[in-house]
Amino acid sequence: MAADNSAIIELRDATMTFAKRGGKPLTVLDRISMSIHAGEIVGLLGRSGSGKSTLLRIAAGLVRPTSGEAVYRGVALTEPADGISVVFQTFALFPWLTVLENVEAGLDALGLPRAEALRRAQEAIDLIGLDGFQSAYPRELSGGMRQRVGFARAIATRPHVLLMDEPFSALDVLTAETLRTDFLDLWEQHQLRTKSVLTVTHNIEEAVLMCDRLILLSSNPARIAAEIAVPLPRPRNRLDEEFGNIVDSVYSVLTARAVASLKALKQGNGILAQPLPPAAVNRMAGLIEILEAEPHAGRAELDTLSKSLSLEVNELFPIAEGLHVLEFGEIKDGMLKLTAAGHVFAHGNTEERKRLFKEHLLRFVPLTAHMCRILHERKNGQAPRMRFDVELEDHLSPDAAEQTLRAVTAWGRYAELFAYDDKTKMFSILPDGK
Repeated sequence: MAADNSAIIELRDATMTFAKRGGKPLTVLDRISMSIHAGEIVGLLGRSGSGKSTLLRIAAGLVRPTSGEAVYRGVALTEPADGISVVFQTFALFPWLTVLENVEAGLDALGLPRAEALRRAQEAIDLIGLDGFQSAYPRELSGGMRQRVGFARAIATRPHVLLMDEPFSALDVLTAETLRTDFLDLWEQHQLRTKSVLTVTHNIEEAVLMCDRLILLSSNPARIAAEIAVPLPRPRNRLDEEFGNIVDSVYSVLTARAVASLKALKQGNGILAQPLPPAAVNRMAGLIEILEAEPHAGRAELDTLSKSLSLEVNELFPIAEGLHVLEFGEIKDGMLKLTAAGHVFAHGNTEERKRLFKEHLLRFVPLTAHMCRILHERKNGQAPRMRFDVELEDHLSPDAAEQTLRAVTAWGRYAELFAYDDKTKMFSILPDGK
């Protein structure tokens, strides 16, 4: 389906801020300007927490930006509008309704006559491959079939724009591939009345397979880092050289922005402004071992690692970023390379690894040294979790603060710097903690 120049949805300097406990507002989206044109599928990519879903909700009219505006077909979007449908990540079905009744539920707001609503629902069910399951309940369906019901409900309204929030991420690989292929076939054969699609995804290959244009978001706050055209005919082949080149370009942009964001946040607001990725120590250690071994010999492209380890970008990036933060690895131009300390860690025994990890944790994650200092200053060597929650939320969003404290807790425990009791929500210094 060829794109034309008519913008169906536009975001004009859309900014979203939230109030924080400390009083200073937190900016999640910063002056996002973008447009979705007729005849194209646009992919929105970025790391977890970069604001992709918030941006999608603004485009749907479900959320109003703090400043700027969303425009749908030339009119400011202040509430959900006819002609925009959403497919959610979770199935979001009514368990007490049949397939047919769930699809019809999406038509209620249109006020259609009963016969017309039934005809549209039946048409969508047939189109999406659910014919024969009209009387089935969600509990009788597989995950892929339930998500097909979600698609049928969305397209039954005959939307001008279809917004999709990671619609395949809850499915297994084979089911996702089948549903994705079926959707693209309907799109290419002009069987959908939808004029354009905006899809949020963290799967880079999925985005290059599906989309005509990719919008890449940086994070903290979200800004448009790049737009990349995908001028490949469909169906697309993952093994084509140009396909691989586009995937590599996306990785390069996302890794460069991630590193720049980590550096800016650490330098800009002091010790508590560094959000830590949700990277488990055992996963970081495992990735170090894989990088150290052949055929990588200490370095590998993230795209290659993603494929060989069957990890999507939202799973691999936090592990790689953890190594980067702790300076066991370096992310650059879509490549992850072990540092000298990373090589030493790979060859160490358990105690040697713990000792090196403790050294790097205290040196490169200032929050850790700050927490240890507070614990040492107290006579009983203890401090409540809330003590650090409050500090972190002065600099980070509640979600980022929670994630950061969870990460530093796990890392500090592994390094034997402090203990944490989840029942009492108390940190305590270990007798030999430094």
